[in-house]
Amino acid sequence: MEELKPKAESLKNSISNYLDTYYKLALVNLTQKATNITAGALAGFTTLFLFILTLFFLGMGFAWWIGTAIKSIAGGFFIVAGIFILLIVLIIVLRKKIVFPMLKKVILKKIYE
Repeated sequence: MEELKPKAESLKNSISNYLDTYYKLALVNLTQKATNITAGALAGFTTLFLFILTLFFLGMGFAWWIGTAIKSIAGGFFIVAGIFILLIVLIIVLRKKIVFPMLKKVILKKIYE
């Protein structure tokens, strides 16, 4: 009976160490995932901001160019606005077939990385 006490104590310490190590590993994995998601979100927002800024200046230049070609700057801006409205309608119509699945794929890829 005396032999079992040290073995039981050793087993208890081993299990305690195992659980502590498992907890720390889970915490490190969670921290790594959160860091990856945060970094991805920050990179995504930065890219989105730069894309919108680029699209804005390209739209302005395109509107000015069309306006000069048709000899009506306002007309050029209305034509480009119409193109953008068509693109927005197209995105809204195709959101369930193309946009949402693409976004889900990107988000899941980031989560399970």
